Amino acid sequence: MVFDYKKEYKEFYLPKKKPSIVELPKINYLAVRGQGDPNAEDGEYKQSIALLYAIAYTIKMSKKGEHQLEGYFDYVVPPLEGFWWQEGLKGVDYTRKEDFHFISLIRLPDFVTKKAFDWAIAEATEKKKMDFSKVEFLSYEEGLCVQCLHVGPYDNEPETVALMHDFMEKEGFQLDISENRYHHEIYLSDARRVPTEKMRTVIRHPIKKSY
Repeated sequence: MVFDYKKEYKEFYLPKKKPSIVELPKINYLAVRGQGDPNAEDGEYKQSIALLYAIAYTIKMSKKGEHQLEGYFDYVVPPLEGFWWQEGLKGVDYTRKEDFHFISLIRLPDFVTKKAFDWAIAEATEKKKMDFSKVEFLSYEEGLCVQCLHVGPYDNEPETVALMHDFMEKEGFQLDISENRYHHEIYLSDARRVPTEKMRTVIRHPIKKSY
């Protein structure tokens, strides 16, 4: 049976359309950092996605090659994610997309060690004749967060974020976005295929107890 992180960890990937509190453990990711408008056709964001998926599928399809990764189990490649921030802002301003900084992410299966990651980078570089030096092995513990499923255009996310912030304050928490804790999005829909009004995105914000 193919392992699917979305189904096995529904509390992280399939929340409801109402805010909830969740605590995230340390997770390993493929990561690419960049900046600029994510909608720019030749921008760093779209380039980052291509790099991530090339490595993600090199690892997934390793089962068919000569190099067998220790502990390998078949799995569904987890959804694309992103950490987003803008300098000087505690949150995001959707009218200033050109000021975005981001870390694009795809979760790694638990069997992928740094050694296995290094192999995948070398393998993809040789086969695809591309530069994958921007791709990182990132271990990140997100910790305590408020999250909610957002349905609709990205530009309407502030409405969902407002609900999240109202909920967290009523529950005795405050926003804890910082240089190491980010506005987090998980993309459950393919924006190229799904109508804008039906796109599903998990929005997650770091929080801490209010005192």
